[in-house]
Amino acid sequence: MIKTLHFTTFFFHDLVLLNKFSAVRNRIKTLGFFVFLLHSAASFAQKNVVISGKIFTEKDAAIEAATIYLIHSKDSSVVSYTLSDKNGLFQLAVKEKFQNVILKISGEGYQEFSNAIEKLTQNMDLGVIKLLKSEIELKEVVIKREAPPIRIKNDTIEFNASSFKVRPDANVEALLKQLPGVTVDMDKKITVNGKEVNQVLVNGKPFFDADGKIALQNLPAELINKIQVSATKTKEQEFTKQTATSDNVSMNFTIDEEKNKGFFGKVLGGYGSADRYESSLLMSYFEDKKRISFLASSNNINSSGFTMDDVFDNMGGGRNDGARGASAGGGGITKSNMIGVNYADEWFKEGHTDLNYYFTNSNLDNTNRTSVLTLLPTGSLTAESNSKSHRDLNRHNANLSFDFKVSPSIRVFFTPNIDIGKGASADNFDKKTWDENRQLVNSNTSFNTSESNNTNFRNNITIMSNSKKEGRYFTASFQNDNSRNDSDTRVNSVTVFSQGTSPDDLRNQNVIQKNDRDKYTGTLQYTEPVSNLLTVNFSVITDFEKRADDKKTFDRNGQAVEYDVFNESLSNFSSFNSFQVNPKAGFTFRTKKFNATVATGTSVIKTENHAVYLKETTDLSKNYFIPNGSIYTSYKITKTQTLFMTYDYKFAIPTENQVLAVANLDNPLIVRTGNPDLKAATFHSLHGSFSSYNFQSGSTYNISFFSAYYDNQIVGASVYNSSGKQILTFDNVDGTYNILLRGEWNKTIKQEANTFRLSVNMSSNYNLDKGFTNGELYEAKTFRLNPTLAFAYDYGDLLSIRPSYNFAYNDTRYSNTFLSSTSNTTHNCNIEMTSFWPKNWVFGNDFGYTYNSNISGPYKKDFYLWNTSLSYRFAKEQFTVKVKVYDLLNQNLGTSRTITPTSVIDSESNVLKRYVMFSLLYKFQNFGTHY
Repeated sequence: MIKTLHFTTFFFHDLVLLNKFSAVRNRIKTLGFFVFLLHSAASFAQKNVVISGKIFTEKDAAIEAATIYLIHSKDSSVVSYTLSDKNGLFQLAVKEKFQNVILKISGEGYQEFSNAIEKLTQNMDLGVIKLLKSEIELKEVVIKREAPPIRIKNDTIEFNASSFKVRPDANVEALLKQLPGVTVDMDKKITVNGKEVNQVLVNGKPFFDADGKIALQNLPAELINKIQVSATKTKEQEFTKQTATSDNVSMNFTIDEEKNKGFFGKVLGGYGSADRYESSLLMSYFEDKKRISFLASSNNINSSGFTMDDVFDNMGGGRNDGARGASAGGGGITKSNMIGVNYADEWFKEGHTDLNYYFTNSNLDNTNRTSVLTLLPTGSLTAESNSKSHRDLNRHNANLSFDFKVSPSIRVFFTPNIDIGKGASADNFDKKTWDENRQLVNSNTSFNTSESNNTNFRNNITIMSNSKKEGRYFTASFQNDNSRNDSDTRVNSVTVFSQGTSPDDLRNQNVIQKNDRDKYTGTLQYTEPVSNLLTVNFSVITDFEKRADDKKTFDRNGQAVEYDVFNESLSNFSSFNSFQVNPKAGFTFRTKKFNATVATGTSVIKTENHAVYLKETTDLSKNYFIPNGSIYTSYKITKTQTLFMTYDYKFAIPTENQVLAVANLDNPLIVRTGNPDLKAATFHSLHGSFSSYNFQSGSTYNISFFSAYYDNQIVGASVYNSSGKQILTFDNVDGTYNILLRGEWNKTIKQEANTFRLSVNMSSNYNLDKGFTNGELYEAKTFRLNPTLAFAYDYGDLLSIRPSYNFAYNDTRYSNTFLSSTSNTTHNCNIEMTSFWPKNWVFGNDFGYTYNSNISGPYKKDFYLWNTSLSYRFAKEQFTVKVKVYDLLNQNLGTSRTITPTSVIDSESNVLKRYVMFSLLYKFQNFGTHY
């Protein structure tokens, strides 16, 4: 406390002194600002020299995507680079007055062209340059400083990491932000040329997690040799060298062979006001194909994973980490502890292993208040609730990925995963419901506690074999998914009905429930080539699933402690068995630029639904014969332009709860029964995208759409009685659909030390939903518009400024409901500023403003969130001392508005408020040493 008072006293004393010289300070700031603008303007005003030409083969055919780059002859550092277009043309713009530089041209499968330039003072037209074919294909010899900055190899874009300058202590995320066409948002989601990266690998293997967040923020950039980007493939597609059928991309970081021996790590500890704390540890050891990594984390600042952002550590780098609270993750404040181990190795030749183990412990405390407007054909219901909840969870997860090449033609994959969890919860809940005349309909209060044990085991075994005949292969796989979930719950609730004839509901009970699920799936697939362009495919999928839900409820015996009075009306047993066979046949047509895969089949499904309730047995067998099919097409217009489209006809069969006419009274305000006449849901989905990247202009754009149309959709059918109790069943509707359109454009401009990036993103949704309320069919048409504008400016490795703006408009129009329409808008403005000057100092600021219109009642519509951080590196930059302030203005809120086809929901949960954190970070590394 004394130290805190001294710190506060000195802080305000210094603030007073600074205010005395505010005039001088403001003049210095103004002068510095104008100097900065003049410097930037001067950089753009300088004249560029353009080197142009045409790149052809010996047979006068244009070479597309050849890399043209200029390097200094002294140290081979890259001056500038570009790629040739589909006509073989290129223009390379550089600053004038360069001396002793070398122009290099590199194309896959061609001998390298090199031309020394003594002085570069004016535009140069090199005319036609013919590259000679490489007669002998040798294993690639990498000369790191002379490798081209970017190279396109078939369907893979490869970046040479050493060609892109980053700070000496930078992580992989900083490196990615320098790559053309690559963006990393505040949630650490990576996109390349508008396509989302859904798999991140290090030397071909995951580094803890597939999304790559741990690798992004913790791997040193200096380790990386190349970054390879390609369409994400399944294991079968990799083995059989088929074209990927995914619109996502995979990113692989290869480690420099000279540095793939050694270790690195970081240790962080921090403590702050309001008893906030954080700690993280990461250690990783590399040696050739072996990798052993260990990580641990503990904090009470809502960081459930392992982030360790360079500027804000476990606080995260964006305001969204605190602002999304109520809408994204249910709100609340979480204490979390985590330990993880990753082991990757090649135990024997052609036997690759990747083993992960995690232990996580989390404690969540959440306070929430919610208002729900339920729309009825005539009138409405308004419910207001308050709740306090506590969740404890311990979880063990272990997974193994084993890849073994038995022979050149046979490969085996084995991927077991086991997840064991133990949880406990306590919930206090209070809810009141009024009609449209503000007359109380019912009220409910409850206090429930629960303990649960969950075990899940999943496994996949796949055997793939190909023959000497190219294109002929056979695959067989078997998957199992077995889960056991047990819970022991104490229920204490009082429900009072102020209107209608429903009797009040009083509960003091012990509920013991067991859920078991076993699913087994077998797949056989055979492909036979008909010609060099055409192959036919045959497959059969068999699926067996068994579920059982056994719930026993016991009332408390008067004033006694024991719960030993069996309650038949709140106890039930249900089970579900299904067996499915799905034979398919199709073909694949593939050329150099075009690929099409068509498959069709029929699913034959037999289901048995069984229930025991109130000593009565209900059995229902249902059989389904449902056609299904898919079409995948892709067209490579140029090496930098692709067109992608998929069509699927899919289905979903109803569950036992949806078809069994057995009452479920778990919730005193809801009575749920199934509909034996319910049909399977069937729908068409269509997805397409077009992406283009212009390496010469530094711009990329991507346009995509997704749509789904339901022939049959399973929806809820609700009736509300005079007491406000919901009688819920299920029904089918047709003609519902949803449409999503999205477009993204990015532009990068580099002028010496200045780098400017502009990103524009626009998405739009239009949905038609249907359902039944009080016996009447309603429709809800929802339109959503969500544009985002982001700008980034970097001045070398000294300054980074990233403003962004996001706007969302939601409008829903109803038919056959009390409310004809409702809408709301949200505005999110944010700016991130990071300064790396003076040397060893890092000053980061993250300031945002959020506005949400139409939030009703006591919920505040807008707030500011400002996070700031100041750090200093010392002792050869191995140590970093840091002070961070989260929510400097103490305004953070967790409010949200959600509009559904039947309701409007306003909610607010408790979120993290202002705190100060002092921390110390220690980094260590030693590469290039064998142990």
